[in-house]
Amino acid sequence: MSGTGAHGWGFTDDRGVELGAPERPARVVAYVRAGAALLDMGVTPVAVYGSGHDGAEADPAKDGGLAAAGVPYLGPGRALDEERLRELRPELVVDVTYDGKSPYALDEELAGGIGVPLAALSVGNDLSLPAIIGRFGELGAALGARDAGPGGGGLAEAEVAVRAAAVAAGAGFGVLALSGGDAEQVYLARPGAWPELARLAGLGVRLIDPGPGPGANWLTAGWERALDLAPALVLYDSRAHATRPEGPERLPAGARLVPWNPEIPPSPAAYARFFRALAEALTAA
Repeated sequence: MSGTGAHGWGFTDDRGVELGAPERPARVVAYVRAGAALLDMGVTPVAVYGSGHDGAEADPAKDGGLAAAGVPYLGPGRALDEERLRELRPELVVDVTYDGKSPYALDEELAGGIGVPLAALSVGNDLSLPAIIGRFGELGAALGARDAGPGGGGLAEAEVAVRAAAVAAGAGFGVLALSGGDAEQVYLARPGAWPELARLAGLGVRLIDPGPGPGANWLTAGWERALDLAPALVLYDSRAHATRPEGPERLPAGARLVPWNPEIPPSPAAYARFFRALAEALTAA
């Protein structure tokens, strides 16, 4: 169940956990990715926390509109203590899950220790991108947000633009998604492992698969592998911990670069911004 009724508020998260409260939660603490999505939908968290990749300061690539809205950032979720969380008087904690079992960025025992329900919504490839966005829209609606279905926020129009741009670019225009590790190492994304990349492929974008090797989501390789794949456009991980791919020893001459946050807030508006940027780059090809 979800929403508020005669018997209080309820919502079932993507682990199948039924959450309940006497009334609709008003004070939400969230993982930064989830918090940015909720903000896009009209629900402003009282604070957000990061993941193990994040430091003491918020990563601008992941922040969305949170800083501009004055939402405090608490640092990595695993470093939070019970006293700090209790001070915020949360009525709901919202995290994401990749395995459908555990919250990604916060120990569930921390929220449980102060008696606060924790909702974990899936962002893994077990769901399509529209389904992921739809589930966040359902949670947003249950928290009193305006409707934010998968086609809202300009996303439907952005997808039309991507489809048209992919046709214009042509079947030979290859797009490679990657995350820079260091001077020697790069992580090449497997398109089917990322819901937004799979969605782009469905819209006609030719996403390059890095080929066989270890790793379910990424193939770990040297930069020469990225060169060998000869992408015309590179979606590069824009998060603070990733290395920007620059120089002829890393990418083919003339390859276009478009920033890609692998933790885009799961809201129609956020994905629409990314899709529009990609459509513009494809159109410029």
